[in-house]
Amino acid sequence: MRLIFAGTPEFAAAALRAILDAGYQVPLVLTQPDRPAGRGMVMHASPVKQQALAAGIEVFQPLTLKDAAAQERIQAVDADVMVVAAYGLILPQAVLDMPRLGCINIHASLLPRWRGAAPIQRAILAGDSATGVCIMQMEAGLDTGPVLLSGVLPIAGDDTSATLHDKLAALGAQLIVDALGRLPLAADPQPADGVTYAAKIEKHEAALDWRQSAGVLIRRVRAFNPFPGAISILDGNPLKIWSAELAPESGEPGVVLAADKHGIVVACGEGALRLTELQKAGGKRLPVQQFLAGTPVLPGSRFALPDA
Repeated sequence: MRLIFAGTPEFAAAALRAILDAGYQVPLVLTQPDRPAGRGMVMHASPVKQQALAAGIEVFQPLTLKDAAAQERIQAVDADVMVVAAYGLILPQAVLDMPRLGCINIHASLLPRWRGAAPIQRAILAGDSATGVCIMQMEAGLDTGPVLLSGVLPIAGDDTSATLHDKLAALGAQLIVDALGRLPLAADPQPADGVTYAAKIEKHEAALDWRQSAGVLIRRVRAFNPFPGAISILDGNPLKIWSAELAPESGEPGVVLAADKHGIVVACGEGALRLTELQKAGGKRLPVQQFLAGTPVLPGSRFALPDA
């Protein structure tokens, strides 16, 4: 089969590597335009572009797929199927209809739960016990197409968005190769019940409200690692909290109950969290023992509560 691959981040690059390793012909890869990143705002190619160039594949980086020139470029490939994974551009109906077997998407949730942009983070935030990957036949709606193949993955109690991402990327890579080898597959329409939407994660969501329970807050710490990082204010200084554990203590929300090499214990609306990895603005992520060596925190100190 002749494949077009469309994707941008590492989640998609894992799938592209697996497709190439399986011996499929990929004459064209679509990915987002290069973006400035890092402190120097240097232009960076996406992980998918880097993977494609390393394999000697032609890369196409249109700003939109709605114009005629972009569509002509895709049509010229005469592809049997287009594989899409976290691409970032809407595929108009004209593009969806071009490949002989249509366009199939690798989506990191068990559809119809968590359609949309941030299914990994939203599953952790919601306290879901499991998630997975669906290989879906694409249609015009947002992740509404019928499912061709799926796999389930438990969410471990210590999974962050980073660790769960890597597990799901590996599962997605495995499933897409399996699906391609079995096309055409019977399509299973998504049920009307159980639909939820995974809105994009916004930076303002990262502020911890210590009036919430420790169980809710630890899920926020895990879900916002690595982006945007859970944040709280201590003595007027913003701190990012990268890792935490549940603690048995209790007290007034936001008050530091203990601070030693084992962690900074902060009272929550119910229970407490022991913070074990932190970062000051402009500093490095540090285990709590190293953090406290440079930034002493005294019991009785108070983390600020966001405006209600």
